[in-house]
Amino acid sequence: MHQIEISDFTIDVVRKSIKNMHLSVYPPTGRVRIAAPLNIDDEAVRLFAISKIGWIKKTQRKFEKQERQSPRAFAERESHYFEGKRYLLRVTEHEAPPKVIIKNKIHIDLFVRPNTSIEQRQNILNEWYRKQLKNQIPALIFKWEKIIGVSVADWGVKQMKTKWGTCNIEQKRIWVNLELAKKPTHCLEYIIVHEMIHLLERNHNDRFLAYLDKFIPKWKFYKEELNRLPVSHGEWTY
Repeated sequence: MHQIEISDFTIDVVRKSIKNMHLSVYPPTGRVRIAAPLNIDDEAVRLFAISKIGWIKKTQRKFEKQERQSPRAFAERESHYFEGKRYLLRVTEHEAPPKVIIKNKIHIDLFVRPNTSIEQRQNILNEWYRKQLKNQIPALIFKWEKIIGVSVADWGVKQMKTKWGTCNIEQKRIWVNLELAKKPTHCLEYIIVHEMIHLLERNHNDRFLAYLDKFIPKWKFYKEELNRLPVSHGEWTY
């Protein structure tokens, strides 16, 4: 990967074995990336980028307006999200193994031992999020394997900074971003379908988009919703 400069933009250029150029603007900072065919020179990439400047600026402005969470202290009455809903954290210290419970529509109860650090509280909550996703994902994969006509050999959950999901096509393994536990369930389902479609089509080309339109017609709405929802504090890179 290398970079080119266009006006006020720095654009990452990645060359792949593809037929057409593809432009992406990534949340949360609006970084720009162009995937270009192997035989396309930088001047052609530059002209392509210039033709898309209006769209790039519009998309970056949208990300600038996206709500950001401040650094989390995992303290009493702090806001946290689960399945797209906002909850207030209640922290209870007790001499017992830590746990997380949701008893009502208002609170997430975090039980920790005395003197548990912020980092340890974060890890406890993250492991709870991981467990919730792992409870949801198998049924969604099973459902969509039958609909799409593919087979997923393995899947996992991990923290990712710039992608909601990834697919290892050769190993038929998909990864889901831990942050999706905080988003509405239909957004999680959209990402799973997106990654499973890569088992039919590797690239984000017209064929891939046609599959998205066929299997999950509201995918553009779900993608927009993911970009509107609050994102975690932190500097994303890719």
